[in-house]
Amino acid sequence: MLQFFHHGAIDGVTGSCHELRLENNEGLLIDCGMFQGKEDRQQPENRIPFNIAHIKALLVTHVHIDHIGRIPHLVAAGFKGPIFCTEASAKLLPLVIEDALKIGFSVDQNLIKRALKVIVSRIHPVPYDQWTTLPTSSLSKVRFQPAGHILGSAYLELDITSETTTKRIVYSGDLGASFTPLLPDPKSPEQADILFLESTYGDKNHHGREQRNALLKQTLLNCFENKGLVLIPAFSIGRTQELLYEIESILHQMKGQKSTLINWDDLDIILDSPLAHKFTQYYLEMKDLWDAEAKKKVLMHRHPLDFEQLTTLASHHEHVRAVKVMSKSTRPAIVIAAGGMCNGGRIVNWLKANIANPITEILLVGYQAEGTTGRVLQNPKSKKVKLDGEFYELKAKVLSLSSYSAHADQNDLIRFVKGIKKKPTALVLVHGINDARRSLAAKFRTEIPEIEVFIPHRDHAKRGYSL
Repeated sequence: MLQFFHHGAIDGVTGSCHELRLENNEGLLIDCGMFQGKEDRQQPENRIPFNIAHIKALLVTHVHIDHIGRIPHLVAAGFKGPIFCTEASAKLLPLVIEDALKIGFSVDQNLIKRALKVIVSRIHPVPYDQWTTLPTSSLSKVRFQPAGHILGSAYLELDITSETTTKRIVYSGDLGASFTPLLPDPKSPEQADILFLESTYGDKNHHGREQRNALLKQTLLNCFENKGLVLIPAFSIGRTQELLYEIESILHQMKGQKSTLINWDDLDIILDSPLAHKFTQYYLEMKDLWDAEAKKKVLMHRHPLDFEQLTTLASHHEHVRAVKVMSKSTRPAIVIAAGGMCNGGRIVNWLKANIANPITEILLVGYQAEGTTGRVLQNPKSKKVKLDGEFYELKAKVLSLSSYSAHADQNDLIRFVKGIKKKPTALVLVHGINDARRSLAAKFRTEIPEIEVFIPHRDHAKRGYSL
């Protein structure tokens, strides 16, 4: 009998790590992510507090830090198996892991290089839509399908064969929101016996893309009016590239309107994240994974991720200088800086220099986990914010655009399940806070009552359960 365990992302949205235990007590691990915010502070110092001797392979859905950040700890704990992921993820994963090693593993550069070399040697790239046999004694195979979340992201179809039956188990990973730029929307699988589904926005629906673009455009206009900065904390992969794409579209549109009183050439777009710049280069290299709209722009000789007004700050020296100069300038500028939840990264220095300035706007474009600085900024009652151990007055205007989340919303998630021709008998909701999971479960029970919806809880998820 198959068993399921969860070593993260049960009643929260970080630390994704799910285990499928086969009948012969062999295990497959799906993701091994880092905890963030409050969830991180609640974890034991041992980052892999579960047995791994029986784990035969690690399957990676995508390379966000909350899905792969504990891989160095997994290897240090003795994991010697292969790491399967998509071809694009195989290129991106070493960059994220190197960053994770610097942040939470060691400051010893030689140790980091050795650890990274071991991890890279284990990676097995797999093309989309191709079945791959897994190294288990019973027949098991995996197929990666585009998830539309970030470059290389996938949901997993697992076929597990016993003596009498084959079960199709699907792990959604993180699904992309519909109509997001650059990547095609995810398509539902043909069938599933058991579906593990993320629920980050299980209780919410995003603005439509037109409304979202209108809000972003207004933010750019405010930049001219206020002669201040707009600070956008963003994750280096996915969110940053989407923002660049949408900003280029707005600039292209507005420059074509000859009657405008604003000179859009005066607006500086600053990307302050070397890691995001590297990821953007991979996005440019892998245009074959872009959606039809993005490919059409390229044919029109547009440069949606590398346009004229975009400046990238590579070195730490450039970063420090830019914070000093731009924080005193009256030239309108948009700053996209590393640190999507504001707990670390270059965005912190931008915030320290500008958070008390009432003409500054802080635009939060993604999920802010409980316990993070971003969640504090989102709270309208917040008057002070703690940055690098010191409190700063919050006088800047804070705006949130959840529609820029790379996560599917409630409607997207329901649509994904409804699109499965042979519906699962069991639907397991993970990767969401309890309120979001309960809200989504209630919606499923109303709209697709024939599917049994299961919400695993932390205690029995660690002990394991069967479906």
